[in-house]
Amino acid sequence: MTTVSVRYDGDAVGSISVKDHAGYAEYGHDIVCAAASVLITTCANALETVAGVTPITHADERTAEISISLPKGLAKEQAHDAQIILRTTLQGFRDIAQQYPKNLQII
Repeated sequence: MTTVSVRYDGDAVGSISVKDHAGYAEYGHDIVCAAASVLITTCANALETVAGVTPITHADERTAEISISLPKGLAKEQAHDAQIILRTTLQGFRDIAQQYPKNLQII
């Protein structure tokens, strides 16, 4: 099962981490894993290209984990835009979890 962990800094999303394979289908054919990968990758890319934020990222192929954290000291507009991107990404994960509750959970 894919686990999405969210860390909050007060009311703001501080980080999102995605770990493990969903187990919906064979490796390379799993639509839940593919959807989760697209969401977290798009989030990282949008933070850079839309919000102008260089996120702190970590990827571990061994554990199938990808995490994105916001750096400290963002300008007000950057922080605002980053929250929109992170919250939109989180909504995407909620939608996947609702459709595939046996394959993706948010903690």
